[in-house]
Amino acid sequence: MEESNNYGHQHPLLLIVNQDQLIHNQSDVTDCSRCGEKVSAPCFCCAENCGFYLHKVCAEAPLELNHPFHPHHPLLLMQNAPYSDGVYACNFCDKKDDKFVYHCSCCELDLHIKCALFTFNVAENNLKELEHVALQHPLISTENGDEKLKDAAKCFGCWEPLAKYTHFSPDCGSNLHEKCAKLPFKLNHGCHRNHPLVLQFSIQQFSCKICEEPDENFTGFVYGCSPCKFAVHIECVSASLDLGVGDKNHEHHFTLFPRGSSFICDACGEEGSYASYICCTCNTMVHKKCTSVPRIIKSKWHDHRLFHKYFLRIEDFRVLNCIMCNDEVSTDHGNYYCSKCDVIFHVKCALKDKDSYEIVENEDEESADVSSITKVLGWNDAGEATVLEHIMHIHHLTLSDRVSEYVNKCCDGCLLPISNSFYYRTQCDFFLHKVCVELPKVKHVWYHHCQSQLVLTSNEVFWCEACGFLSNAFSYKCEDCKVRICLPCIIALTPGSRKYRGHKHSIFFYHKNKGGCVACGRDFNGLWCCKECNFSLDHKCYSLPITSHHKSDEHLLSLTYHDDNSYSESHFCDICEERRDPNFWFYHCAICDTSAHVNCVLGKYRYLKLGSIIEEPKGMHEHPLTVVKKIYYYPNCSNCGKPCLDLALECTGCNFIVHVRCPP
Repeated sequence: MEESNNYGHQHPLLLIVNQDQLIHNQSDVTDCSRCGEKVSAPCFCCAENCGFYLHKVCAEAPLELNHPFHPHHPLLLMQNAPYSDGVYACNFCDKKDDKFVYHCSCCELDLHIKCALFTFNVAENNLKELEHVALQHPLISTENGDEKLKDAAKCFGCWEPLAKYTHFSPDCGSNLHEKCAKLPFKLNHGCHRNHPLVLQFSIQQFSCKICEEPDENFTGFVYGCSPCKFAVHIECVSASLDLGVGDKNHEHHFTLFPRGSSFICDACGEEGSYASYICCTCNTMVHKKCTSVPRIIKSKWHDHRLFHKYFLRIEDFRVLNCIMCNDEVSTDHGNYYCSKCDVIFHVKCALKDKDSYEIVENEDEESADVSSITKVLGWNDAGEATVLEHIMHIHHLTLSDRVSEYVNKCCDGCLLPISNSFYYRTQCDFFLHKVCVELPKVKHVWYHHCQSQLVLTSNEVFWCEACGFLSNAFSYKCEDCKVRICLPCIIALTPGSRKYRGHKHSIFFYHKNKGGCVACGRDFNGLWCCKECNFSLDHKCYSLPITSHHKSDEHLLSLTYHDDNSYSESHFCDICEERRDPNFWFYHCAICDTSAHVNCVLGKYRYLKLGSIIEEPKGMHEHPLTVVKKIYYYPNCSNCGKPCLDLALECTGCNFIVHVRCPP
């Protein structure tokens, strides 16, 4: 061992040159005081055995480093990062630390000592420390190969899966592909002819000029031209050198057409620049990423398959607004559309979230029949089914529009009052709105994040995930997480363009909009909005029934949108006798001149049908249970033993009764 200067430590230091000396000197596993990693020889240790250790390379790290991958400012070695908590994330390996750091105050670049010196050697093509590191080859494709790659560590250079290409063993301390370690420091590229592109650290968000995809990692390498503020992914530089690109989603080859001016991509309708690919046969020009746009996808935003088309006839669509963002879609460029309905999507919207769609590989395979109508027994001249069989009822159902004859009835699907066209079976007292009959037996929805589909179910009491109400309406149930969503929410959260109850303009669903609901005044995320006027409506209020009964009035109460009576003494609820805001919706009886809050009329069990029977109460009881509301006497719950003061499930045959809220 040799004695050396103390590198800022209060005691003299000894140089340990081999691992045997280190093991003999150590009492336990120790870490380097500068980089925080496990110490190894050669290193320095405290001559007075106070537990201070320092890698030799960390000890000799220069106080100022002029790094080729960050040429405009020097990197300064600091004991702590200049942030309030002293913690930083390395711009190369993305790992957080609170030890010594190489920092650039101008660019807010932070690098571990090890990462700074390692990448310096990469830039200088001085890779002696990797000469003896074993190379590992890409994973052989298997049935689960994609999952293995997905879960594998990432290369610190390109942030592609480490196992995708030949790479150095992670035992060397840096995850790096062999090809990324050998990238040229400078190169000339046809997409940027003014200056050479220089390999550098990614330190800010940018959009790659070749693939147009944003980079939000702030880590790894990029090729860039600082004077022109031009940056591209290192993978895109290599891929764009391919003069031809073929893909199964397009019948012809695309050819690279480098250019310095912008263009509109025929596949997605978005602007591109610098590099395009052209198909001379189809006379189309597309982004690199759009050479492989899927031809058919199945999206959570729509019940049918969506087809990609480069050009569409405008007369085929009633509305040209994208279902997801509600902005207009140009039929002059590529988009996704449904061949069964006049529904259209921007390509960027349909493919934005990879978890919201799946690619249909076999185009010839027929899509599964998801209709909940099992058989049609009669048709009218308008092409409507007049008599049909439905999976939710054992008898035939007949179409009717005689709403006035059934004003006291509600739809067994959504539990809202009968309105417009409906199907019924009077002998069973069973009614379904036409829109509820036509819902599929299975579906995906954009706001539920499980990958499995939701299945149409009935005969259950549940809490709706979307609105929070207790319900025994029909619901869609996720087989994975068992979440249920009631039919009113399913209908109200289905995006598109709609007319709403006399509102003179079309309204559109904006799933990210925040604002106040005109019906109740509360703020919500996700609203039905009008582009022409200040109208916004939460999905819960969207489903409010036009008319409703209440025991306080013998007449039917009508939903009213604004109180024109300026006399403030009339602005009270005749049920709870509390003040109400005349600017918000309320129920009103014109005959009795009574008015009431919406919640006072509908109550907290608006989606529960008292007297309905749960035929198979799974895990609760061996007999069917009836939904009841106890008023005059309160038997004890068979589960928790407390009185059933309100809503309960009752078996009249064996005196079994439980609170609805009690778990089975």
